[in-house]
Amino acid sequence: MAQPTNANGGNQEAPILPPGSSSPSMPGLHFSVHQVASVCEALESSGDIERLSRFLWSLPSTLDGYTNLLNHDAILRARAVVAYHQGHYRELYGIIENHRFPKDFHGKLQHMWLEAHYREAEKLRGRSLGPVDKYRIRKKYPLPVTIWDGEQKTHCFKEKTRNLLREWYLRDPYPNPGKKRELANATGLTPTQVGNWFKNRRQRDRAAAAKHK
Repeated sequence: MAQPTNANGGNQEAPILPPGSSSPSMPGLHFSVHQVASVCEALESSGDIERLSRFLWSLPSTLDGYTNLLNHDAILRARAVVAYHQGHYRELYGIIENHRFPKDFHGKLQHMWLEAHYREAEKLRGRSLGPVDKYRIRKKYPLPVTIWDGEQKTHCFKEKTRNLLREWYLRDPYPNPGKKRELANATGLTPTQVGNWFKNRRQRDRAAAAKHK
């Protein structure tokens, strides 16, 4: 597949490549499955979804071990991330439902599964969803067994996750971005989810304190 061009006719910025590798659009390219997975993880971690999408599309079908790419955990998650951010929710659901992912991938995939269903419902109804709406959607579209280990959740957070969040909150109710990322990695949540949890907890504590004045 040819390298994408920008509006001025020039080549777009090349994606991150493993050391010693050529551009993924060059004929005769040979990446190992591990190298492709490493690139996907690096681009996903950087948040550069556009480059991740271009990299996935530029992989030639003649790549050594190409068929193994179709079932590699990290590469499938990268495809799911791209589908989610591009609004291709049917593709996202298909990837999630047809591959059993490792446990440390569950948090992010669960978040995308639920958020995609929320967004579809909001578009259909023409309004934002309230807590009751979201609860009903979670009941209608439960997490697939491919991204859920069976542990019961409370408000979509596992109890052990909530316990860890509470422990961190007692130490520091105002975590900086670095601590949010650290906690996100520890819980499988996104930094945004962590930030929202802390914000909601501070609001509840302020309301409780005002009530007892």
